[in-house]
Amino acid sequence: MSKPIRPLTNKELKEIAPSLFTQQPHHEVSDRYHFIPTIDVVEQLRDKNWYPVSVNEAGVRDLDKDGFQSHYVRFQSFTDLINPSTNVVELLLFNSHDRSKSFTISAGIYRYVCSNGLVIADSVFDSYKIKHLGDRENDVENAVARIAEVKPKLLEKVNRFENIILNKQEKKAFLQSAIPLRFPQHLELDNPNDLLEPLRSEDMKDDLYTTLNILQEQFLSKATKIKGYNKDTGRRFTSKEITSISKDVEINKGLWDIAERVASIKDSDYLIAA
Repeated sequence: MSKPIRPLTNKELKEIAPSLFTQQPHHEVSDRYHFIPTIDVVEQLRDKNWYPVSVNEAGVRDLDKDGFQSHYVRFQSFTDLINPSTNVVELLLFNSHDRSKSFTISAGIYRYVCSNGLVIADSVFDSYKIKHLGDRENDVENAVARIAEVKPKLLEKVNRFENIILNKQEKKAFLQSAIPLRFPQHLELDNPNDLLEPLRSEDMKDDLYTTLNILQEQFLSKATKIKGYNKDTGRRFTSKEITSISKDVEINKGLWDIAERVASIKDSDYLIAA
């Protein structure tokens, strides 16, 4: 297993994502906007024994929005930090201070072997969305309680995925369903099946969960360079790293949704709904 994760301090959070510490909304939002400072929620989650382990914020084209843009923080529980397992349930917090993204708490699976943060589909965990309007009390407490309830269900789904074996044609079918999540239809890949190749010896397996994680890492890894051409113009292209928070989430959720559909076909007892 990889080296245990160390929680981030507020100083480290601020160096990576200053928008977490913004203390007022962007000037263009209405007076009815209920402002939720992200760092205040981070502190509430620390009080509930969930600690920030990763953070990111979106880039901005309009410098006037700098410090107010969308951002997200990943948290792990105190129990998992001191006794990490192969797959850990994480809490994912999304927010912005310019109305570009509502405050949302969701859940994901962190897989230590390849440092993937996997966003779980809404069929498993309904994201706990808090609108920036009106007064809200105990929202964070309720969201944490709901994640605690769904945690064993998520790990059970992972276990089911790990026990579903795919043959080569089934893996290719998974891949073909997943490619549109990463590449629009007008782009043709040179060697799409290369995306099913594992990036480490630990992933030399044929189960559904490993296949899901291989595709996720191939789609999102900085190191993966995917080549192809534009069917409309004939121009060649090489893939670039995904830096958009919303696109990253979209790909992760889409991959999980496909895996759930595969599981429901391969395992007659598998239920998609949690």
